[in-house]
Amino acid sequence: MKTLLKYFFACWLLTSALSAAVLATSQQPSASPQTHAPATASTPQTSASPSAPAARTSDVDSVEHIVAAVYDVISGPPGKRDWDRFRSLYYPGARMIPSGRNDKGTVTARVLTPEDYITRSQGFFDKEGFFENPVANRVELWDHIAHVWSTYESRHAKDDAKPFARGINSFQLVNDGSRWWILSVYWEAEDAAHQLPEKYLK
Repeated sequence: MKTLLKYFFACWLLTSALSAAVLATSQQPSASPQTHAPATASTPQTSASPSAPAARTSDVDSVEHIVAAVYDVISGPPGKRDWDRFRSLYYPGARMIPSGRNDKGTVTARVLTPEDYITRSQGFFDKEGFFENPVANRVELWDHIAHVWSTYESRHAKDDAKPFARGINSFQLVNDGSRWWILSVYWEAEDAAHQLPEKYLK
């Protein structure tokens, strides 16, 4: 996701994916940041908090589906994303936290809201195609809490042979008894000195 930022400010961020995710400066790491048909009048909806749009039932009925929806909603050719669908995935007060190293090598993390991510990333998405997908997900689940350690790859076109960015998205989730919500997404993109170990690629 940090690589996305370089495109956004220098040419998520994220970056993915997600990471996808498209934010940061040398002092502030980037965001990128995970196919469903567009929502229609006949698409089943779940109830949501007053501050969030109603979610598609198929997006939030399982841990696997909500993580896939996060990647899917930020991915696509240049253009606007379905931000209401994006908002519907996040619990009120949720946070998105890109992390990385600044130009001095110091590790930093920046805490964002989903609205911050929308504001900062749409300019990039207007100009660049961005497709982020999970390579491997490790899920820990008990009662109403879940954690997903998700390795992502980011591409500018769906059929690009190689990703331009890879990293780890760490998802924290909660189930309120009727659906799953994203509480936070915390991520880091790999760089030349800190590459993903093989165990997280499968």
